[in-house]
Amino acid sequence: MTDTTADRTARRPRVSRSERSKAVNLVLLLLATIVVLFPFLWMVSLAFTPAQDAFREVKLWPDRPTFENFMTALTVGNLGRAFVNSVIVALAAVASNCVIAVAAGYAFAHLPFRGSTVVFYILLSTAAIPVAVTLIPLFLMVSNVPFAGGNDALGRGGSGLTDTLGGLAIPYLVGTLSIFLVRQFYLGMSRELAEAARIDGASEFRIFWTVYLPISRPIIAVVAIFSFTAVWDDLLWPLVVSSSPRSQTVQLALTGFTQSGNIQYAPLMAAAIIVTLPVLLVFLFNQRHFISGLSEGAVKG
Repeated sequence: MTDTTADRTARRPRVSRSERSKAVNLVLLLLATIVVLFPFLWMVSLAFTPAQDAFREVKLWPDRPTFENFMTALTVGNLGRAFVNSVIVALAAVASNCVIAVAAGYAFAHLPFRGSTVVFYILLSTAAIPVAVTLIPLFLMVSNVPFAGGNDALGRGGSGLTDTLGGLAIPYLVGTLSIFLVRQFYLGMSRELAEAARIDGASEFRIFWTVYLPISRPIIAVVAIFSFTAVWDDLLWPLVVSSSPRSQTVQLALTGFTQSGNIQYAPLMAAAIIVTLPVLLVFLFNQRHFISGLSEGAVKG
């Protein structure tokens, strides 16, 4: 007795609607991933392609890979000095934000005072001010720092902190977004921990230092990553305050490969890879804490 078409169809496992939807979503995500990754793959391919062969044909991997472009990026351009400058400014921004923003966020969340809510929302509203509006006041403040760069006690006569690493770092030392995220993170924590510590006679600083700070690693990782990327990716403020190669950052150094009407695409792509690596490493090493901190800080608040 042979099976009929209807019998074979009846025995065939049915695919549910949710499984079909899941398969479609996977295909769409795969296509989106290819579209997003293609520019990065091409960038890597160009970085390892000899400069004279950069645009002869488009390939995902060159026939004769070379490290010459990386050597050109580090020696011909100002990338090496700019890399060190960016690292110094970024570490200063990360350290100051992790100390000041965490302390301020904790104070707004657990040490309320009269008018603290108004002060917090005024502080938060400054995040809505366009960056371009703050450039001139920031530049005047940096150039008029007393006793710096030849200035007198009134901040006149010299260049202040312009064209220095100190002047580069000032706008990044404390971020409003960092304070907001830390406050939301601490609002989601139980106040019973602090009450129990106060009953035992602990001071407010000891409560912060020994009770809350040890369990704040996720939000500290978020603040550190945001602070690092804010410095590393910024071009506008270094363009305003820096006037010589000694204070250039990596973003300014990258523009050096596109000037004089002779764009060096292969060394430029090699330089872009070198500049991108620190951001990727910072994110990969803090990925678990970063995601946890964002979810706890944003959702619980």
